[in-house]
Amino acid sequence: MFRQISIIGPGLLGASIGLAVRERKLAGKIVAWSRRAETRLKCLQNGICDEIAETAADAVKGSDCVILCTPVQTILPLLEEILPLLDPDAAITDVGSTKSLICRQAQGLSSKGPVFIGSHPMAGSDQCGLEHARVDLFQNASCFLTPLDNATTDQILRLTQFWEALGMTTEVISPETHDEIVAHISHLPHALAAVLARYLGSQDGYWANFAGGGLRDTSRVASGDPNLWKQIFSQNKEEVIRSIEGFEQHLQEFKAALLNNEPIKVERFLNIAKNFRDSLNDR
Repeated sequence: MFRQISIIGPGLLGASIGLAVRERKLAGKIVAWSRRAETRLKCLQNGICDEIAETAADAVKGSDCVILCTPVQTILPLLEEILPLLDPDAAITDVGSTKSLICRQAQGLSSKGPVFIGSHPMAGSDQCGLEHARVDLFQNASCFLTPLDNATTDQILRLTQFWEALGMTTEVISPETHDEIVAHISHLPHALAAVLARYLGSQDGYWANFAGGGLRDTSRVASGDPNLWKQIFSQNKEEVIRSIEGFEQHLQEFKAALLNNEPIKVERFLNIAKNFRDSLNDR
């Protein structure tokens, strides 16, 4: 599919892309770059890439596909650095969890190189680092593509086919719609898990000895990298706040039903919640 794919930032997602691309033979060569020399060496040793580069600029030379897999706050500075070095026909995308800010500002850089099209594979984990990379991480998962009006149909199709070749289903939407959706289905759940864990952490530490699977399941994503999630919440602040406000209304509704001793309302609330949760198993 590509002559050379460059992976900038081989963490969990970037390294998993490398493994999946290699298994499916989607590129003649895979080149990776990370700021840390130790990570670059591990990337080569673990079979995630064919070559490593000392700089991001070196990594993208001769590449016809570049995937930025770094934290969201570093994507735009890297774009500004590497876009002038790329062939105008090269495909360039990212895997960031926020899109509006990145895509809108990237559009202003497009005169320096190829057209940037945002991507967001919904295949992350509370674990981070290339040590947790999996060749099947993207299988049967969803991927958003968020092109702007400077992207051609062929450019969008090329990236759509790439993600689908990794086993994903794709959805092409605007960056703003993406940010609204993920604020509710990804960012809000993380915020709630973090607040729950923060609250329980302020209680008697002895209670944690009796925690069962329910608490572990509910709070699992709170183990995510705090620095990474700080950036995500900051870049998608407005949509996250709106999702929190919507959640607060439902929490108050549930609280009121308990306060007013209305078991029928409580049961109705729980049934609606159960039906939604059960539906996720069929998707």
